[in-house]
Amino acid sequence: MFKALSNETRLNILKWLKEPEKHFPKQGAHLPKEVSYKGGVCVGDIQEKAQISQSTVSSYLHLMQKAGLLESVRHGQWTYYRRNEEFIQQIGQYMKTEI
Repeated sequence: MFKALSNETRLNILKWLKEPEKHFPKQGAHLPKEVSYKGGVCVGDIQEKAQISQSTVSSYLHLMQKAGLLESVRHGQWTYYRRNEEFIQQIGQYMKTEI
């Protein structure tokens, strides 16, 4: 998990996903109405904001998902990522009480 957070771009992605409607305003235009931002943000929109290659964004998202920081949801051919708020809260609580 700490490796996933050690990169500025990955950390920025996590921050952006905290408020997706603010950081990805056009995202809502192509999400199914029943999904909204709760379903996550499309990889392509994250890539566009980060201004790095799709393969790099995909590897970053995969690493953060393996670390437990992100969850993914597939809608058709698209994958959407969102923060795993429960896990992030658990880590914050652990660091507050144990470290």
